[in-house]
Amino acid sequence: MSASQASFKSPPPSQTYANILFPQPHTFLIIFNRPRHLNSIPSAIHHDLQALLTWYDNEPSLRVCIVTGAGRAFCAGADLKEWNEHNKARLQGKPSVRREIPAGGFAGLSRRSGKKPVIGAVNGIAFGGGMEAVANLDLVVASKSAKFSLPEVKRGVVAAAGALPRLCRQIGRVRAMEVALTGRIISADEAREWGIINAVVEDHADPLAEGTEQIVQRPVVQKALALAREISANSPDSVIVSKAGVDAGWEDASVENATRVQALLYGERLAVGENIHEGVLAFVEKRNPKWKDSKL
Repeated sequence: MSASQASFKSPPPSQTYANILFPQPHTFLIIFNRPRHLNSIPSAIHHDLQALLTWYDNEPSLRVCIVTGAGRAFCAGADLKEWNEHNKARLQGKPSVRREIPAGGFAGLSRRSGKKPVIGAVNGIAFGGGMEAVANLDLVVASKSAKFSLPEVKRGVVAAAGALPRLCRQIGRVRAMEVALTGRIISADEAREWGIINAVVEDHADPLAEGTEQIVQRPVVQKALALAREISANSPDSVIVSKAGVDAGWEDASVENATRVQALLYGERLAVGENIHEGVLAFVEKRNPKWKDSKL
């Protein structure tokens, strides 16, 4: 156990699918780690990932989470072999081999409403559920060779984990229709142009390297880590409340109602917290603030 892990309120939930690292202060890195299957996710794993993300939200010392994938994929979506077994069981009147997706959606991300930010470091294929997760991340950077798609219509299924209405708001109705109805592949540059992702970076020299150290050194992960450092340098209370304000605007049709929701949830708690006083005092004393872990 590292020194940073030793200070946690509770240990992170055990994982059979993902690797987890703490590559810098206040930052939590989740690596989807099923590279031979393009990091496709069996149904039970969604619950494990949701538990991990809930733990992250409740761990005061952590301020930013990054998700990326081992191998050449970010996440290719659902495990279709498992889905095929599910279909056969249903036809035979037998119990399903699949579990229902939890409230947080695909990978615990596609419908997540957690209080702390999650950054996507998309290193390769983000198809199906992988794309649905991307559509609900707070910031997304991608490698030049990354590809995005909702190919569900090509398999007789539907992208039902939250991406369709989110993409409609994010990129507009006609572009969302193009993504949903054609199932075509979108390049990283096109995704950047459309506003699906924030930035495109160079590819890693060895995209198939599976060691955790090599993954951390990928340009896309390094860019995400740089963003995490920028965020972590700010008041953790202010980051949580600012994210809540943006999320309220995303979910609510009324700007005024979203503003009221943000104020009701966090206004008074922010005003009496340690960090708001520290930030103002540091300005007056012309020094860098010394933030406390958030109690929000």
